[in-house]
Amino acid sequence: MSAYVIARLQEADPHPEIAEYIERISATFEPYGGRFLVRATQLEVLEGDWPGHLVMIGFPGTAEARAWWDSPAYQEIAPLRSRHIDGDIILVEGIPHGYDPASAAKAMRQAVTS
Repeated sequence: MSAYVIARLQEADPHPEIAEYIERISATFEPYGGRFLVRATQLEVLEGDWPGHLVMIGFPGTAEARAWWDSPAYQEIAPLRSRHIDGDIILVEGIPHGYDPASAAKAMRQAVTS
């Protein structure tokens, strides 16, 4: 099942270390099958509050995503970002092939009436 590393990053002033991080990050996740799905693009807030930018990297599975995160290559460059940009980063599994939200709703209704 696919997995995703999702980051909500605050606005930051330009800095040479951030530029270096951006230059080097792809080489750290590509060996694990990772690829950018979303990277600091403009977003439109439809509900609520969402300060900053969204970055999303897709991986074949959680094992590959975790291996990338823990890799010496990524850990070497992570401070280049974290010294200058605050944010929240999560790892989440995708939904299984064939997921049916109606079945999930049915199970929820059954749990409520039990």
